[in-house]
Amino acid sequence: MTQLRFHIARLLRDEAALARLSVPQGNLLAALEGKKVALIGNARSLAETDHGAEIDAADLVIRINRAPIPSAQSHGSRTDWLALAVRLSDQDRTRIAPDRILWMSPKRKRLDWRSADSAGFYLHPLSDYRALKDRLAAPPTTGAMMIDLLMRSALSRLTLYGFDFFASQSLSGRRTAEQVPHDFSAEAGWAADLARSDGRLILPEPPASAEG
Repeated sequence: MTQLRFHIARLLRDEAALARLSVPQGNLLAALEGKKVALIGNARSLAETDHGAEIDAADLVIRINRAPIPSAQSHGSRTDWLALAVRLSDQDRTRIAPDRILWMSPKRKRLDWRSADSAGFYLHPLSDYRALKDRLAAPPTTGAMMIDLLMRSALSRLTLYGFDFFASQSLSGRRTAEQVPHDFSAEAGWAADLARSDGRLILPEPPASAEG
């Protein structure tokens, strides 16, 4: 697809045309088989930890949106995949330098050509977004969509870091839980249930300062 055709497809909300830019979901999931995956959220509480070396030791490191990394000691330094629901500045794109971009947002108008034309690009199906939205009775966060997607694969382990479901707010902004359209309590309960039913999902204990 040319850049012009991409912009026309995005303007006309031609989902079928945009989907042709994406690797098939089955191929993406197959790439996870047997992998130990670290999914890094943007909770401020992660900055109080020393998980960095453990994160970088994972087979695959996935970060979210602008992926702030205040220190390698707490956050690690690698980014293999980047799950996006926002547009990246050139500065952030250069800093993060992901090997693969996954566009998770249903808001296709935010999707930029540079991301859509990148190697291994993945466009998350609207049907998957809507199914999780119905399950949570609220729009899911990018993190929740990634958990849902990754746990469908044959990965060996998925460890979450920087997920306290907004108890410490986000390193990416100053909004409170009341100012964003997500139900963090529902997501926390859903993730806990999933971890209990599938031992591959690991929810690390939060730092003492973030405990309730």
